[in-house]
Amino acid sequence: MRHVDFSPLYRSTVGFDRLFTMLDSLAQPEQAQTYPPYNIERTGENTYRITMAVAGFDETELSIEAHAHVLSVKGEKSEEPAESGEFLYRGIAKRAFERRFQLADHVEVTAASLKNGLLHIDLLRNIPEAMKPRKITIAAEPVEAPKAIEAQIING
Repeated sequence: MRHVDFSPLYRSTVGFDRLFTMLDSLAQPEQAQTYPPYNIERTGENTYRITMAVAGFDETELSIEAHAHVLSVKGEKSEEPAESGEFLYRGIAKRAFERRFQLADHVEVTAASLKNGLLHIDLLRNIPEAMKPRKITIAAEPVEAPKAIEAQIING
């Protein structure tokens, strides 16, 4: 993917710095992570779910942190006792990972659960009432009768 120069947009926009920085970081292939695989789905009008495949990890080896528009999921395997058998093939990863997700404004984590090797993180976009669109009623001005212009006659 080629690099896109956002500098002309910086000159004509205000408050989109975080968006352009995020787009720049997505375009850099050396930062692309492939482990663990994940899905992001929309489950409602303002609800989302991130599902990560974390086979081999349990609740104590995973940590989730949301801070300043970034959701971080970390996994660190604890030391396992020496196993009696010899592995001919090891396909279940035991490596530590950290996956970061950029969150939009007013998105918060509501729940997290681990079931059958899948970590589910539920998100809610909670827009404050002051920022929601509101209907403005148009008041009609009362119609007044036309005013008559009075004139005085001067004798002269």
